Amino acid sequence: MRTLIVDDERLARNEMRRLLAAHPGLVIVGEAANPHEARAAIETLAPDLVFLDVQMPGGSGFDILASLDTAPAVIFTTAFDGYALRAFDVSALDYLLKPI
Repeated sequence: MRTLIVDDERLARNEMRRLLAAHPGLVIVGEAANPHEARAAIETLAPDLVFLDVQMPGGSGFDILASLDTAPAVIFTTAFDGYALRAFDVSALDYLLKPI
């Protein structure tokens, strides 16, 4: 499964990459550090799955999804539990609280 990691924190991206390495069925095709990079990476790389941070400078994970014509499967990653219902309203596969 082609996977993209989107998080504004480099250490969080590194930790997600480390955790996902234990799952050989997941291939990390790229990373993005902000909503602009994320939209471009999703359109260019066409990942099957995105691990998507909710709050980032310049926009939210929800903004990214709303801007796409076709969205990949999404697992939200955030330090805030208050967005969980909204995440599932946009058909998130899961909602992981940091630290993961």
